[in-house]
Amino acid sequence: MGDRWQVEVDRGVCIGSGMCVSNAPNGFKLDAARQSHPTEPETDANEDILTAAEGCPVEAISIRLPGSGEAVFPPEE
Repeated sequence: MGDRWQVEVDRGVCIGSGMCVSNAPNGFKLDAARQSHPTEPETDANEDILTAAEGCPVEAISIRLPGSGEAVFPPEE
């Protein structure tokens, strides 16, 4: 993919399902309150992170391109 991504989790929406950790164990972690956090706020683009965002049952994960802020996921309509 070649890009860098800025990954954010809306903790007000996150329900702590752990799907993100299952799909991208190096990209996400759950805290003591079972809220998801990206392991790094900016990371190399990779399929596991995108799969985790797409599989989040409440769409709490967003991915943007740093600098431009262009949405990678969810796509802007």
